[in-house]
Formats: sequence, C-alpha cells, structure tokens
Amino acid sequence: MTKNPNPAKVKTMPRSFPLEKIRNIGIIAHIDAGKTTVTERILYYTGRTYKIGDVDTGTAVMDWMEQERQRGITITAAATTCYWQDHRINIIDTPGHVDFTAEVERSLRVLDGGVVVFDGVAGVEAQSETVWRQADRYHVPRICFINKMDRVGANFKRTISMIEKRLKAKPLPIQIPLGSGESFEGVIDLIENKVWHYDGKPDSEPEEAAVPESERKRCDEYRHALIEKLAEHDDHILEAYLESHEISPSMIRQALHKITLANQGVPILCGSALRNKGVQPLLDAIISYLPSPSDMPPVLAIDTTSEAEVTRPVSDEAPFSALAFKVVSDPFVGRLVYLRVYSGIMKAGSQVWNSTTGKRERIGRLLLMHANRREEVEEADTGSIVATLGLKNTFTGDTLCDTSQPVRLESIRFPEPVVSISIEPKSRADQDKMTAALQKLTEEDPTFKVTYNEETGQTIISGMGELHLEVIVNRMISEFGVGAKVGKPRVAYKETISAPVQVEGRFVRQSGGHGQYGHVWLELEPMNRGGGFQFINSLKGGVIPRQYVPPVEMGIKEAMETGVLAGYPVVDIKATIYDGSYHDVDSSEIAFKMAGSLALRNGVRKAKPVLLEPIMKLEVVAPEQFLGDIIGDLNAKRGHIEHIDAQGDVYVIQCLIPLAETFGYATRLRSLTQGRATHSLEFHQYRKLPTGLTEEIIEQAVGK
Repeated sequence: MTKNPNPAKVKTMPRSFPLEKIRNIGIIAHIDAGKTTVTERILYYTGRTYKIGDVDTGTAVMDWMEQERQRGITITAAATTCYWQDHRINIIDTPGHVDFTAEVERSLRVLDGGVVVFDGVAGVEAQSETVWRQADRYHVPRICFINKMDRVGANFKRTISMIEKRLKAKPLPIQIPLGSGESFEGVIDLIENKVWHYDGKPDSEPEEAAVPESERKRCDEYRHALIEKLAEHDDHILEAYLESHEISPSMIRQALHKITLANQGVPILCGSALRNKGVQPLLDAIISYLPSPSDMPPVLAIDTTSEAEVTRPVSDEAPFSALAFKVVSDPFVGRLVYLRVYSGIMKAGSQVWNSTTGKRERIGRLLLMHANRREEVEEADTGSIVATLGLKNTFTGDTLCDTSQPVRLESIRFPEPVVSISIEPKSRADQDKMTAALQKLTEEDPTFKVTYNEETGQTIISGMGELHLEVIVNRMISEFGVGAKVGKPRVAYKETISAPVQVEGRFVRQSGGHGQYGHVWLELEPMNRGGGFQFINSLKGGVIPRQYVPPVEMGIKEAMETGVLAGYPVVDIKATIYDGSYHDVDSSEIAFKMAGSLALRNGVRKAKPVLLEPIMKLEVVAPEQFLGDIIGDLNAKRGHIEHIDAQGDVYVIQCLIPLAETFGYATRLRSLTQGRATHSLEFHQYRKLPTGLTEEIIEQAVGK
C-alpha cells in the first residue's frame, strides 16, 4: 500500500503484461464528486506523475484542454496507463456534466470495470443515476468510492442507503470511515479487521493499527452484515458461516471478486482524495475486485459475410478485432483514433479492414496515451487501449478487424441533440476555417450535429445543452482560429403523427426517351416516444421488383429530415409498403426514391401531425427557506414537480420541465436563492407540445 517503487515500469511494452494483470477501468460520477482528483492521486501513488495535479489551480494532468482548465470541469474523456502491484491499469477519466454524456457512453462501451465516485455530503446525485444506468446497460462491474469524507456534513451511512434506494444496487461496504468531517482520520478495513490512519501529507505512509475499542461494536456490526450478504451468493462463505468457522480475508476477497464480476453487489470504499486519504486501498480494490480482459466473456460480433452471430475469444491468438470509440483532432500529431483491442494483435504499419465502412485502412503509429502526452509502441495486444495515427476513414463506433475474417462489433448508441444555435463566419476568410473546424468537431463528438438551412442560409449547430455548444464555439475560436457570430439557443423540436393513414406516392415524369415511373402505397403509423423509425416490407406477388424497395426506404428517410409543420425532423413513425406498381422501361431507383419521399410528406400532412418538445429532468438542491420561491418559479415555467426530499439541512426537488423554459435557469436560480442552490439538468423524453404553443412555434418557423 505504498507508492509504487518502480515508476520506470511505465516504459514496459504492453505485450509483457499477461491478460489477467490488466485492468481497463473508468472513473465515473456526478460533476464535482471528485473524479479527476481521485485520478490525479492514483497517478501520483502509482508513480505515473511526480507532482499532484489540482483541478482548482488548473494543473490537473487529466484535464489538459484549455476549456477544462478554465472551467474546472472535465469535458473530454482522457485516457492514461499506470502500474500498481505488477498490474497495468488503463484508466479513462470521464466528464460528470450531463452535456458531455456521450463521453461516458463511449467509455463504458469499451471498459471492463468502473470506479463510481460519490460526494460523501451530497450522496447520490442526478448524474450519478445517469452514469449508473449507462454502466448497467453495458453490464460493467463497479466498485464505489465515497469521497470527501473530511467535509462537514459527510454521511457515509446515508450515502450507502441512497445507493441502495436510488440506484437499486446492493452495496457491500468493505471499509467504514474512522471519524467524519474535520475529525476524519482514516478508514476501518472490515476484511482485515484493522485501521489505516492518514495524516493527509502526500508522501506519508498510512499507519496500520488495531480497531479502537470505541469502534469495535460498529466494526463488528458492519463486518457481520457484509458476511451475511456474501453468504447469499457464495456457498463457501455460507457453509463457513452456518458452521461458525473462521472466515478468512482471502475467502471474503474471492467472494467479493465473484459477486462484483456477476454484478450482484458493489464493494464500497471511502476516503478523501483531496487530503490523500484512502487512495492506496482503492488501488488494491481495483486489482482485487474489478475484472481483467480474461475475466470477460468472448466478444459477440456479426460475421459480415454471412450476417451470422459469432464470438471472438479474448486471446492474442484469435483473429484481430477492435472498436474505435473516440476520434480526436490533435493540433500536434493530427487525427488520433482511440481503439480498444478485443482480440488478436495489431501492429504499427499493418493493414486492417474497417467492416463498418467496407474499406481497407493502414495502421500508422501506435500510441499509449497519458492525457495529451504520448508514448509510441510497436504493437497492441488483446485488452489494450491505444490511439493510432493514419486512419482517415474510421469514425466513432467503427469496427477494425482482420481482412480475412471480417466481423462487426456492437457499435455505440448516442442520444440525439436537443439544443441548436445558428453560427456564421465573421468574414469570408473565416468561412473555410469554419467548415474545416466543424467537420473535425463532428468527427470527434457524435452528439454534435451540423445542418444547413437553405431557406435562411444559416448554418445550424446542435448539441446536448447550452454548455456543450458554448464549449464547441469557444474551441472553434481558440483552437481553430475561427471568427464567428452566434445566435441564441433554440430548442430542437421534432414532428410526428398522431393517427394511422394509408397514402399513395406516385412519381411520373415523361420526356423524350425514357421517362420516370415510381408508384407506392404506404401505411404510416405512430410509434411510442423514442421508437425511432421502422420500415416494413409487406409486398406480395412481386408487384414491385425487390431492387426498388431500398430506394423507397431511402426516400422516406430523406423526407423525414424536414417535417411539414415547421420543418423539424419527423420521428417515431412506422412505414409499411404494401402495394404499388412499376413500368418495365421507365421505372428506376430514383423514381421509387421520389415516390417514397412524396408518400411520406403527403401522409404526414393527413395523419394529424403534432410537434414534440424535449422534456428535461431537473434536480434542484436548495435550503428550505427558498423552497416556496423555487416551486412557484418552476410551476410558472410549466414544470411538473415529482418529488421533494429532505437530505440533511437541504431539500432536493425533482421536476420535469420543458427545455425551452430552462435557458438561463442558472442565473434565475442564483437570484432566487442568493447563490445558495445548485441544479442539474438531464434529457428525459420528447412530449407533445401544447396546442397554443404549437401555433406560436409554427409561426416563428415559417416567418409569419
């Protein structure tokens, strides 16, 4: 549990590490829970850095972007590699702000385990729930670190209860704090039945001691509860427990490892990263309880030649497969693509197949990343997380694989943008710069979209929130040197239908020589919110040749990009093609594409179209004296209060509110509460816009 004695090991080639000694982990949490501070301490105690970085002073190694250092928040997921107890730990430090949720999503897709950091005072916060759900979706085993136990109001027991109730998890405390607030001096290790004292100095060794008599009863209660919970899932523990045999620390660790990997429970540790308390035991827990790549099941993939499901064993001998999970435009080295290698070995200079785009790619240099610093390596073996140069046609979510055995791995799902602003260059010289910058930024961030409105001649950029777009614009100005004028934030409304309809699409053009003939009948039906688009082919008897059906679907999709009410995208529609006709000479793919497009637009007009607006989940934490003012203000903004919970001396208001009502809410909340309240916003779902507001939005869109 000391500082790593051999920092020179950092230079070791990746292949010298056995699979079982690699850990690919992410540090995830709500904003301000202390993720980056925890990561900085991990890097220091593993010998990766020789000076502790600090978020508040802008010296954090992992927050290397100019925007991150100015704002004191993590914006982009940064990767690094460090070494502890002869193990290699690949770490991704993720953002906590909901506007950058895509960074968490892509990281969790490629990681084997996660360390979830909680604020010991605030407990489980809004974004904690979001990242927990994301980790659940990818079945990522987790351990928890309850941070900031040195702060006034820190409550270990309440945080454990919130993890159980709000996250529906099974917490397994393996440590409890010794003191709290200013009197927090260390942790009680329930597995070894001993205490670790810390004096808070970075280079001081933790002192081992016996559990004080005053804490013996509390320690025994927690340890007994831990063993009872382990016995529910582990037969060896159960047998020893029933027969009153001694349960050794190694038995407890084995049971915890098995239960954590099966996602049946979550080991809980505590400490204060800022005060250098409890970090070494956290590193030990990462090694002991989180999985190595060899603990993971074989990777599921689709064989692109047969479209059958296949597996790739986690082995260097297996055919090569890797997933691109991040693209970065590095100002010094160029376009970096981050990859997680799932099977086989990738060598610098080798040729690979991009099974997503169907193109060959040549791997350039291979780099082990340490935030924005790089170490060059010759090859990357199974389980590695590396960055590579030279991939021109590989994007986030693409699969790279062996050219002779092509497979496609599960891609990454990203939420749709909900806020838009207009942006235009200040001068003609800025036009080309802006186009190049926007292209690079869209490659980096799948939740950032750029569209061009032909009617107004404006470039519209869309993202996950006001902060997201503000950071993008600031990056364009500072990193790419673009002079730009920015419009006010606008809501990304959607259109949908509210009734089923059968509609004809006919495209007939006759001129000299061959004409154009496409004719389809579609049935359009509304789907549940979030249902997306579904296309069903119900044609029988060859009324339309098979080669003309995909163009119909393509035409429908293109027409859905601009709706009939106010030009917003059409969503949540099921389109079934059930009839039509063709001409032996005049029919073509373009004619059927146009027929599909016409049918969709005509159908939407007849199917009682409605506008949908994004609804946000808002959480406000405020002292009791301001509750009345906050609730009154939320009601005036069409907010729907769901819960009001007391947490210590503050209240937590959970509310659903239209995104249109949240612009500038931070300033409004500060003025209502003398700056004593905090809030967080998260996208919830799209809902139908009230009729009166629908007419107003349509008038604005069509310029009446």
